[in-house]
Amino acid sequence: MNSSNRNKTFTQATLKSAACLVLLNAVLAGCASSPDTRQASLVDELDIYEDVAVQDQVADPRRVRSRKRVRQAAGASQAAVLYSRSIYIDPINRPVSNTASLASFVFKSTTGFIRRLSLDTVELPSLENTAIPDVAYGDGMDLEQWEKDLDKIVGHKSSTGKIDFLVDGEQYFTRLLESFSEAEESINIRTYIFDNDDFAVEVADILKEKSKDVKVRIQIDALGNLVAMQADAKSLPAGHNGPLSIAGYLRKDSKVKVRNRANAFLYMGDHTKTTIIDKKIAFVGGMNIGREYRHDWHDLMMEVSGPIVDQLQHDSDKAWARASIFGDAANLLRILGGKKKRAGDAGYPVRALYTRNFDSQIHRAQLAAIRRAQSYIVIENSYFADDLITYELAKARRRGVDVRVILTADGNHGTLNASNQVAINTLLDNGIRVFAYPRMSHVKAAIFDGWACVGSANYDKLSLEVNKELNLATSHKETVDKLLDEVFIPDLAMSREITRHVEVSFAQRLTEKAVDEFL
Repeated sequence: MNSSNRNKTFTQATLKSAACLVLLNAVLAGCASSPDTRQASLVDELDIYEDVAVQDQVADPRRVRSRKRVRQAAGASQAAVLYSRSIYIDPINRPVSNTASLASFVFKSTTGFIRRLSLDTVELPSLENTAIPDVAYGDGMDLEQWEKDLDKIVGHKSSTGKIDFLVDGEQYFTRLLESFSEAEESINIRTYIFDNDDFAVEVADILKEKSKDVKVRIQIDALGNLVAMQADAKSLPAGHNGPLSIAGYLRKDSKVKVRNRANAFLYMGDHTKTTIIDKKIAFVGGMNIGREYRHDWHDLMMEVSGPIVDQLQHDSDKAWARASIFGDAANLLRILGGKKKRAGDAGYPVRALYTRNFDSQIHRAQLAAIRRAQSYIVIENSYFADDLITYELAKARRRGVDVRVILTADGNHGTLNASNQVAINTLLDNGIRVFAYPRMSHVKAAIFDGWACVGSANYDKLSLEVNKELNLATSHKETVDKLLDEVFIPDLAMSREITRHVEVSFAQRLTEKAVDEFL
C-alpha cells in the first residue's frame, strides 16, 4: 500500500473513531436535521388539537410567533408522553418486541461496525488500486434462476400480483382519494408521517367523513410524526393553522381509529407506508401524507392488486395489533389467526421484502443482486449512506457493469446530505456515473439487470438494519420496462451528471461516519 493510501486509511480510521463523539447529535437529528425537514411526528395520547385548521390569506407575524410557541409547547408535552410510553410502558406490554429490537440493534451494529471498518481501511482502498474497465454490457443475470435463488436468500417464496406505478403527488393522491370514495368496507393506513399541514388536513377531513360508512384505521409512527409536525413545508400557505395533534383531529367527531406507534428506546421506528382499500387494493412506496409529497417533492408509489395484497393486509393487521395496549400478546393472536384470502388471483410474481429484527431482507437481496448483475444497475435514492452497497457497486463496475446512481440535488436532511457528498466522491472514484436530480427526490427504486426493487427503504442504516421497512420486487419484464420508461429514463434526462469531485469538509466527513453508525 503506497503512502497516499496509508494516509487515507489512517484518516478514515480516525474519522470512524471520532464519529462516536457525535452520537447524541446524530440521534437527536433523527430525520429532521435541517429547518426544512419534515420527517417525524409524535404521539397524541393527550388529544391536543385545534377544532379547525384556519387558512388566512395574510399571516400576522405576532400570531405566527404565538402559534409557533403553542406548537412547540404541544410538541414538548407529546414528547414527554412518547418518552414515558417508549421507556416505561412499552417494555411491559411489548417485552418480546422490545428485547428483540434491542438485541437485533446491538448485533447488527457490532457486526456492521466491524465490516465497515474493514471496508474503509482495507477492502475499498485496495479495490481503488485496480483498473476500471470500459462498460461491457453483458447478457445480464438469469432472472428465472435468480428468483429461485432469491427464495433461499430472503427465506420465503414470492407471491403474485400486479403493479402500476404512480409518479409524484398528483398521480398518487388523485388515485388515492378516488380509492377512498370507492371504498365499501375498509381503509387501512400505515404511515410514517401524517402531517398537520393544509393538504394533510384535507385528507383527514375526507377520511373522517368516510368513516361514517366504512371502517377507517390509521397507524402513525410516533417519533416520525412528532418531528415532522414541528417543521413546515416551504410551500405552506401563509396563515395555515394546523391541528396540534393530527390523531386527535382525526378522532374528533368521527369513527376513525388511530394508533400512534411508540418507538422502542426512542430510536427504532416503523417507516412502512401502505394504504389498503377493502383488503383488495394496496398502495405501497415512499410517500407519507403531507404537502411536500402532494405538491413539492418527486416521489414514487405503487398501486398493487392480487394475492400479494393478502400478505400486506396481514402485515398491517399484525402491526395494528402490536400497537395496541395488549402489544405482543395481541400480535401473537394475530399471527396465529393466519393470513386471510381476500384479494384476487391474477398477476405475476411479486415479492415483499422487509427490514425486521435480525432479518434485513431488503439489504440482503439488493447486495445479492449487485453481486450477480452483469449488464446494468440503476439506482435512485435520496439518502446514500451504506458503505457495503457502495463497495459492491464498485466491484460490479470492475466487472464491466454500467452503474448509474441518481441522488437529489436539493436534499431535505442536513446530516444525510453531508453523507451523500462523501458518497458522490467515492462513487466517482470507482467509475460509477452519478446524477443530481434538480429538486428534492424522495424516490427509493433500483433495477438490477431487469429485477426491480421499489418501496420505503433508503440506503442508510435506519432503513436497512433498524426500522421496519417494506419494498416490493419483481422481474416481470413489462413492469420493469414501465419503471424504466416512467421513472429512470425521464429522471436521468432531467438530471445533471456530476463528473468532478464535490467539495467535502472535515465536518462533513465526520458527519458521514456518524451517519454510518447511527442513521
